[in-house]
Amino acid sequence: MAIKTPMTRLILAAIVLSGLFFMLRLKNEMADFEVNYTAGQRIRSGETLYRAADGHWQFKYLPFSALLYVPLTLLPLPLAKAVWLTAIMLAAFLIFRIAFNLIDYKGNTLFSPAFFASLIVARYFLREFELGQINALITCLLVVCIWLLTVPSKPSADLASGALAGLAAALKPYAVVFLPYLAVRKKWLALAGGSAILIIAVLAPALFYGWRGNWVVLGEWKSSLATSTPLLLSSQDNVSLLGFLTKRTQGQTLSLAIYGAILAFLGGLILVIIRRGGQLSRPFVLEGFLLLLLIPLVSPLGWDYTFLAAAPALMLVCRHFDKYRPFWKTPLVLNSLIVSLSLYDVMGRNLYAAFMSVSIITVNFILFIGYLVYLRIKGYA
Repeated sequence: MAIKTPMTRLILAAIVLSGLFFMLRLKNEMADFEVNYTAGQRIRSGETLYRAADGHWQFKYLPFSALLYVPLTLLPLPLAKAVWLTAIMLAAFLIFRIAFNLIDYKGNTLFSPAFFASLIVARYFLREFELGQINALITCLLVVCIWLLTVPSKPSADLASGALAGLAAALKPYAVVFLPYLAVRKKWLALAGGSAILIIAVLAPALFYGWRGNWVVLGEWKSSLATSTPLLLSSQDNVSLLGFLTKRTQGQTLSLAIYGAILAFLGGLILVIIRRGGQLSRPFVLEGFLLLLLIPLVSPLGWDYTFLAAAPALMLVCRHFDKYRPFWKTPLVLNSLIVSLSLYDVMGRNLYAAFMSVSIITVNFILFIGYLVYLRIKGYA
């Protein structure tokens, strides 16, 4: 995928804009980045990462994820924020750029699928930047993974694709859904690469903690998740299927049972979609984009801004808007408007709180799954 001169200019513009955006708006924000920056400082000093005293701001990822922030801890916090913001804004740009190539859109108009998809999910990217989160970077890695899967008959591409999936899973565990997919698709070299990277990532913090200390920290990670996750399932901003069910049933056992049944159904649906894609030249595009859309839904701690991962799937849906029957176009437009306009500043405090508390946004993205499935059933993508 060549990067031409206009693309280089856009990337440079993104860098400049990110710096200006930081200077004007976010220098006192990016609370989640501060948590990860602190984790980087702690792992560099061989200190434990998971402390109950941190409360809501407790580090929740694998110890390996803290290693990503170690180089940034060599910078003062304000400068580290600026560097990180630039990185995730570039990642966001690349998500759209690479996905745009993958959907094979031939038009050359301003109002492209990327334009409409960006309007739908803009609020999630803005929230990502405000918090200094890592989801844009993870999504970028997985989009590149999908792109490499489309490269025909190149073992090196398969290996690199799997390695990126493994790296993404090491940085944030929800990306592990790509590894079973590689197995089902019989991409054995990719699966080997991803598994190897994941194993290395689990062991790598031993450089700071020693072998025994590393296992202790991994145990602390497991314990911290077991303690904090149930308390966050009913959070207003938890848009996961498990969070949705917990809010509805008010019972953890029942919600887990229904959640397990839904996961089994989704797994079967993906198998059907894979089977239906046997005659397509690039079946990995829709399948990979569907997995990205599912990540916020199947991850128990799927916060609303993780729906930025759905951007490539929405681009594909917009790309094939003309393929849907007129009867189904209106619900698609209305659903997209609800997602894009469900803003605190638009709805106000009370209405927005009620909207998020009943997880309407979860239903919105479940509906998008149906539009993707239709494209595969009809053989359009």
